[in-house]
Amino acid sequence: MRLRARTRTGEAIRFILVMQLAMGAWLVTHDLSATLPRLFAGRGVEDLTAPTAPGDQTRRYDPALVPRLPAPPGTRHFPQLEDMPERLRFERTGPEARLTGAIAEGDAGRFADWLEEQAVPPRRIWLSSPGGSVGDALAIGRLVRTAGMSTAMEPGDACLSACPYILAAGVLREVADGALVGVHQHYFGENTVLPAFLAVRDIQRGQAEVVGYLTEMGIDLRLMQPALATPPEEIYILTAQELERFRLTTRSDPP
Repeated sequence: MRLRARTRTGEAIRFILVMQLAMGAWLVTHDLSATLPRLFAGRGVEDLTAPTAPGDQTRRYDPALVPRLPAPPGTRHFPQLEDMPERLRFERTGPEARLTGAIAEGDAGRFADWLEEQAVPPRRIWLSSPGGSVGDALAIGRLVRTAGMSTAMEPGDACLSACPYILAAGVLREVADGALVGVHQHYFGENTVLPAFLAVRDIQRGQAEVVGYLTEMGIDLRLMQPALATPPEEIYILTAQELERFRLTTRSDPP
């Protein structure tokens, strides 16, 4: 009887392992089936610097290869960096400050410490970032809103992926012509070797957190439609009309 029980237990464990391997293989195959055709067959997706028009707003996205966008002479309050820092850099000039670079894990804590060192919070934050950690972007955004700061972008600035969540936090929000704001799906740290239901659970939890944050900031939740429809290796560039419609930009009064 004991031998038979051990045999059944071993068979159950093997069955669970086989099912997990099968689900992991399915997830990897699903990801590759979505990615490989874009890499080898191509979908006609253009580079980020290609001009956009309504209905033609999806561009390639690689946070390590965000190009240096041209800025008209005399429009930049802060010098544009040749290379994006691997984590956010905070620079202050008078009543304004600039956040530049990728949003790395732990940057929210660094930003909180930096704010505490300021005698008076900056009046306005200028943004240029290829994105990064969603959780840190949401935490930074809440600090920006609590401090009553505005957010802005100049021509040649790019605010992509998780960065628009910081943009959304400004009590006043300005995006100049020639600046790029882009959204897409996020990973939320899920692991594709986990069973499918666990990966989906992580994604849904992350999306719920983002929806709650956007509601808190007074942003139109229709912003989520192009974000959820655009895969992580691409970016959806928002038009000026969409930025205003989704309330990512403001006219004069805080939300």
